[in-house]
Amino acid sequence: MYTSLVSGLLFPLHERLKSHSTVATRRHMETAQWWPPAQIAAYQLQQLRALLADVGQHVPYYRDLFAHTGFDPAQVQSVADLARLPFLTKSVIKANTDALRHTHAQGLARFNTGGSSGEPLVFFIGKKRVSHDVAAKWRATRWWGVDIGDPEIVVWGSPIELGGQDRIKHLRDQMLRTQLLPAFEMSEAKLDGFIATIRSTRPKMLFGYPSALTHIAQHAQKRGVAMDDLGIKVAFVTSERLYDTQRATIGQTFGCPVANGYGGRDAGFIAHECPAGSMHITADDLVVEIVNEAGEVQPPGVAGEIVVTHLATNDFPFIRYRTGDIGVQGSAPCSCGRGLPVLKEIQGRSTDFVIAADGTVMHGLSLIYILRDLAGVQSFKVVQESREKTRVLLVAGPEFQPAMVGQIISGFQRRLGASVTVEVDLVESIAAEKSGKFRYIISHAV
Repeated sequence: MYTSLVSGLLFPLHERLKSHSTVATRRHMETAQWWPPAQIAAYQLQQLRALLADVGQHVPYYRDLFAHTGFDPAQVQSVADLARLPFLTKSVIKANTDALRHTHAQGLARFNTGGSSGEPLVFFIGKKRVSHDVAAKWRATRWWGVDIGDPEIVVWGSPIELGGQDRIKHLRDQMLRTQLLPAFEMSEAKLDGFIATIRSTRPKMLFGYPSALTHIAQHAQKRGVAMDDLGIKVAFVTSERLYDTQRATIGQTFGCPVANGYGGRDAGFIAHECPAGSMHITADDLVVEIVNEAGEVQPPGVAGEIVVTHLATNDFPFIRYRTGDIGVQGSAPCSCGRGLPVLKEIQGRSTDFVIAADGTVMHGLSLIYILRDLAGVQSFKVVQESREKTRVLLVAGPEFQPAMVGQIISGFQRRLGASVTVEVDLVESIAAEKSGKFRYIISHAV
């Protein structure tokens, strides 16, 4: 009854007070997911035309781009016509942040990525996009028989969440029955506390990084503490690549299925796994293209970089945005009956843990957040060679000041230990791995 009260009344009121259209959007999405693929594609094209027409008039960057290239939104006949536009990259956004704002945009919220590509990004989000992203996540949550208001444990590491524990947010989390556990520090004592909290809370769902939930599960196994008798219905994981061994460990330990999610603060809620096992693309909100190294769109079944156009980003458009991740789009429909297309394979971001000098295990993002907000940091790579030594490769821009090297060293030593040697090497560029992926945290410490 409490969950019904929250999902049916309190949370909708909360969203309405924030001028969000989340509830209406979710209801539409829950209807649209059962449309046949052709109908979803037609709706997607309709939304794409509306987005391109709007930004072509009211977003300076796209108004100038369309004029320069002769691109006419009124002539768009299919999503394939997007290929006539250049890609949007982090570098382009950094260079055109002001020009990417809609002239009528109000109340934009400033966001930044977690630096998972090794290249932090600052961007802005309007209320329309927030509503659509929340609605897409809400829809996917309900696929698994849980809802907003069910008890939830969130294992997360973003300063936006961990630093925002003001009175209003605390009351909201209490109302939603959401409890946050910090994923940065994974000492023995912290893990014991996490296990005790999960057992006492008896959540209906878990949400977090696959690596963090795996770490908690392995610690529970080590301690001989059963976690499969709590009534947990599903473990939602996101923000990293989910490996089969992690899925098995989490599922067996907590006695529940594991639902993979794929997306990001920048690209949006791209895809989510349904109970039948398919990763459904949020096609009523996004256009996903798979492109090769030459930027050519690839057919289903062929691997390439995932490029996203978010159809609800009028206020700060993400059109043909390069995610840097590799994926394969599927062609076969899912047995669940949803008409939403499928991502057959995703090689998403993969975040490692690092180990402090005293043996404390920490999420790699604990170091990334030290780097990502420093002015002039264009890209980076952290290599933990041992518990005693960590090296930082850093590509610096004009805004980077020499004194920032000391800030990085002291920040890392606060996390890893005062005795740890931290070397910061300023380099011209950082090469990708042989796989083509960029690993921004590599730890050799044991």
